[in-house]
Amino acid sequence: MHQIETSFCPQGDPGMLAARNSVEAPHELLLTRLVQARARTDELFALIKPESIYERPIPERHRMIFYLGHLEAFDCNLLRERLLPINSFNQHLDRLFAFGIDPVGGGLPTDGPSDWPAVEEVKEYVAQIRAAIDEGLERHLKAGIETRAEFSPDILLNVAIEHRLMHAETFTYMLHQLGLEHKFRKPTKAQQGIEPPEARMIEIPDGVATLGLSKSEGAFGWDNEFVSHTEAVSAFAIDKYKVTCRQYLGFVEAGGYEDPALWADADWEWIERNGIRHPIFWKKHKDHWHYRTMFDEVPLPLEWPVYVSQAEASAYARWAGKSLPTEAQWHRAAYADPSRSERNYPWGSEPADARFGNFDFHSWDPTPVSVFPQGESALGVADMLGNGWEWTETVFAPFEGFEPFPFYRGYSADFFDGKHFVIKGGSARTAACMLRRSFRNWFQPHYQYVYAGFRCVSN
Repeated sequence: MHQIETSFCPQGDPGMLAARNSVEAPHELLLTRLVQARARTDELFALIKPESIYERPIPERHRMIFYLGHLEAFDCNLLRERLLPINSFNQHLDRLFAFGIDPVGGGLPTDGPSDWPAVEEVKEYVAQIRAAIDEGLERHLKAGIETRAEFSPDILLNVAIEHRLMHAETFTYMLHQLGLEHKFRKPTKAQQGIEPPEARMIEIPDGVATLGLSKSEGAFGWDNEFVSHTEAVSAFAIDKYKVTCRQYLGFVEAGGYEDPALWADADWEWIERNGIRHPIFWKKHKDHWHYRTMFDEVPLPLEWPVYVSQAEASAYARWAGKSLPTEAQWHRAAYADPSRSERNYPWGSEPADARFGNFDFHSWDPTPVSVFPQGESALGVADMLGNGWEWTETVFAPFEGFEPFPFYRGYSADFFDGKHFVIKGGSARTAACMLRRSFRNWFQPHYQYVYAGFRCVSN
């Protein structure tokens, strides 16, 4: 790795957590996973050239310096007193790095680089917190703090790990929009040049979808994943593959971005106000379309899934005479199994690995939508986990019986505002642990930067 890795990514002693002969499972596994999750986010900060850490590549988000401090601030704020007796090293930075931005209905942030602390100060803050957490976990978990804690250490550590892994993906969205001159480029090989798959729809018979998790299962899930329930789903047809760049190009060339009849009123006002005429990942050079990958620009890969906002996906679906799936329809297409109730994964019960899809940080870029036939669902729908999240038309809302995490009350509840939509599946940069059947993600309909595509349904 480049020298920036050690200068930007202060760490505690990884050996203290990696070699754990004295800690009983499952804590040992969780602590190993915490070290691995840190390595994922360290890798991302190592890509940024030192002079570029104060850039803001996505206007709606904080400057990148915020995320360097946020991950440790979150861990410290979460674990302090609830699990570990850690003193604050800097209360000002604890507050500054506590929360990100989701600017629905508000203006864009206007802060400048001078409003943020120096990188050296943030690095020291991160190093202090990591060392304190590592030492605290080594000492106090062994001492049986779990018998005295109000909240289970397993739940708290899972929250810390998955929160960091979520940022390992969402921070990638920022890096993707960062100019190529601002980051160290890694060699990648874009997979192109395959025959276009047959664009067809799969008939899904009527049945039920079991959404969410049961508390009796004892499995970790975020608060919005509870409580498990079934929904009846009428028969429908769904695209076998995600909509490709080739298909979406037809929409662009047919004037889809110029026809207000295809757009909801708020969506049309948004694209007109911002002059949006194509996906954010596309660029046009003279008469040729190109695609901006993480580290390069390449001719538009026609068989890759297109990444767009929910508003753009909805407009395409109207143009095609179809619609986006509901959360329950998507779930049924992915997990229904005629021979039994539902599968754990589209392909069956085997754990997620590179045979079944493009996920778990295996690639920086998408792949053609048809290259993982082993990952197809029982009903024959392809590429449902990885290679791009998938928009639904379902507004993000609580399941019946929802209870917010008492230690993180705003994680989901702050977004039950009717202004966010559920996305399902996962991208190339989604950790394997978040490919579980019940996991729910959500974004605003006008947010273009997510690695999110879609497929259409006919009812």
